[in-house]
Amino acid sequence: MERVRIRRVYDPVDPGDGTRVLVDRLWPRGVKKSALALDAWEKAVAPSTELRRWFGHDHHRWREFCRRYRTELDAAPDAWGRLLGYARRGRLTLLTATRDVEWGHASFLRDLLEAERAEETTNSERASPVCFAPDEPDQEEPD
Repeated sequence: MERVRIRRVYDPVDPGDGTRVLVDRLWPRGVKKSALALDAWEKAVAPSTELRRWFGHDHHRWREFCRRYRTELDAAPDAWGRLLGYARRGRLTLLTATRDVEWGHASFLRDLLEAERAEETTNSERASPVCFAPDEPDQEEPD
């Protein structure tokens, strides 16, 4: 089961959405605040207006967009930390008004969150110092 998924704000609510977080800088057109089932709105994790306009969903600019966007995210550690916290607690649905979801900033966020969670899982499964403890009971050292 994927822990982070993307849905458009115009899609109906799914009972399996988990925590629903809007990740757009601007409120979506035509959506009443009272109508959007939302747990949080994390504007600060959205790309800047300048970056969004520069990218313009041009697939040829994707790699550079991701590089620049990552730089912006690094400058917003509190917002990124909150988003990561939602992902750590369970299913997270990133909401966006973007039409082309797979070439939008939400897909980059999803990939970053999934990579971070995978790294945390890998690191927590590595042997801890306790795993290296000898099987025999501890012996006291001579004085």
